[in-house]
Amino acid sequence: MKAFLTLALLFLAGTPALAGQSDAALRSALTADLRDYLASRGTIEHISTASLSINLPNGGSNIDVAVGTMRYGGGKPVTPDNLFQIGSNTKAFTASIVLQLEAAGKLSIDDPLGKFLPQYPAWKDITIRRLLDMTSGIPSYDNTVPMMAYLAAHPYQNIPLTQLVAYVYPTTPGAPKPTTGYSYSNTNYILAEMIIEKVTGKRYASEVQRRILTAIPVENMYYASHLYPPAVATRIVSGYFWNHTPENKPLAPLLGKDQRLMSLSWAQGAGAAVGSPEAMTHWARALYQSTTFLPAAQRREMMTLVSLKTGKPIASASASDPRGFGLGLAQLWQKETGLIWFYEGETLGYRMTHAYFPKENVIFDVGLNSQPDNNQDDVGKLIVAIYKTLKNAGRI
Repeated sequence: MKAFLTLALLFLAGTPALAGQSDAALRSALTADLRDYLASRGTIEHISTASLSINLPNGGSNIDVAVGTMRYGGGKPVTPDNLFQIGSNTKAFTASIVLQLEAAGKLSIDDPLGKFLPQYPAWKDITIRRLLDMTSGIPSYDNTVPMMAYLAAHPYQNIPLTQLVAYVYPTTPGAPKPTTGYSYSNTNYILAEMIIEKVTGKRYASEVQRRILTAIPVENMYYASHLYPPAVATRIVSGYFWNHTPENKPLAPLLGKDQRLMSLSWAQGAGAAVGSPEAMTHWARALYQSTTFLPAAQRREMMTLVSLKTGKPIASASASDPRGFGLGLAQLWQKETGLIWFYEGETLGYRMTHAYFPKENVIFDVGLNSQPDNNQDDVGKLIVAIYKTLKNAGRI
């Protein structure tokens, strides 16, 4: 199962900016972008909606646009306040809580795993930093056949963290071999979640609520480790597993099924949060810029990168090495825009992509309601269209 896509976003130069374009005109142009995407990609990607929120640097209200319906094939229209599973954008929750604990002197990200989780001696020397930047060598449990088969057979069951980790622990018969260099692994963030609970003595969910959702605060964003209560679940758009890729064959019983009410216990601190696109922009603004949410030293650590190509540290993404991964964050270099921070979080039925343009100080998030085939995710083109529309409107 995919959880993070290194989008090859081809940002193209736009036409001359239309300075002073009104919010109404801009909203109309953005609506056209979303409708065009839904018309061309709706059947291919099995999506019924696209939802967008843009947070501009003037500190005013977000520009929110949503098109389509709550479920594939019809239903109520989607509004900007409807929710999506945000997938691996949740990893920034986990990484930032770890960094807050470091700032409080409770741990160091260079501490070894064995200091906190001695029950996993095979991984005792792996540091927290290597968990968070995906260089630990620990395989991802959600890529294993036993885990996928179990999930397909028990989509409403609460899966314990220890069961997720066991799928890839070296003593488990048939466990996958360690990885090398940079290798994306949800197991890393499940282990980080376990460290948070060990250090704080509290449930991860309560730490997310206290340290992020209440402290910032962020409205229209929620975290549950298993099933969402009806008050939240009824606001989530229906989302569909539509990935026919051969390696996902064990998940075939879930093809075409609405994932909205199914358990997210398979993702937890690696990807179980839900939120609206606007909520995501406010969270991203705090994450990248707030002077109170993370101390400067910890934010620098969070934004310290390794190359996706080599797994080695890099100062930043560049033309020769265009993709880097920090601690729960990703960076992309493109000729036309320079450096941007982005993340596409994905669950079995949803995609939430955020893009932060530091030069323009603009953040936007796009929600879609499916996981399509690996080669059919075309959200990068939608990001391009939105960027060009903002540029043409004189907003960036």
